Amino acid sequence: MIEIDRLRFAYEAIQMEFSLQVSRGECLAIIGPSGAGKSTLLSLVGGFETPLSGRIVIDGKNIGDLRPDARPVTTLFQEHNLFAHLSVEQNIGLALDPGLKLTAAHRQEIGEALERVGLSGMDRRMPAELSGGQRQRVALARTLARRKPVLLLDEPFSALDPPLRRSMLNLVDDIRRDRDMTILMVSHLPDDAERIAQRVAYIENGRVLGVYETGRLFGNDPPAEIAAYLHKPAES
Repeated sequence: MIEIDRLRFAYEAIQMEFSLQVSRGECLAIIGPSGAGKSTLLSLVGGFETPLSGRIVIDGKNIGDLRPDARPVTTLFQEHNLFAHLSVEQNIGLALDPGLKLTAAHRQEIGEALERVGLSGMDRRMPAELSGGQRQRVALARTLARRKPVLLLDEPFSALDPPLRRSMLNLVDDIRRDRDMTILMVSHLPDDAERIAQRVAYIENGRVLGVYETGRLFGNDPPAEIAAYLHKPAES
């Protein structure tokens, strides 16, 4: 589904180079210390940063020259990025028509997206009338309306309290299964990766040092190169 091949990028003194493969329908978590390049990798896939060289291939197509809006990906950031002067319906409608000329079919799709995230009937609310968790659900509904096959999650739930964060992660996992979406999820919380990811990529100093099955990584014998980060004894 996704092939990242020797993707090079320079940031200050760090020379980054990423290579990674992700299967269709998989959730791959990306973890590592602060400043390792996790969010940069997502920005490169999403088209918000330009690599020095290398390829990003999705479904057999090199997407490196495509604008962010033309790529088969959508991104959910830590900041929900809702427009305060637009209603919930209008914020989601931007994904369907940037001019907000919403048809009856558009409104039906918005209603279905809101139902999927548990916010039915809130289409006329303004962002200021919603809780932080509800605003993130609206942002998630907007990504659903875009109907892109790849979802990039850049720590979107890290500011939420633990029960709400777990609820949002469970919702994302349900949606992944229902839609066969492929997810790249950056998190500084290993528990998030353990909850919904099938595999975990560990990044340090702009390099992917390893990709691991989630069960093994969070079991009793984590690989030595990542044990210190996870604060667990290393395997012998």
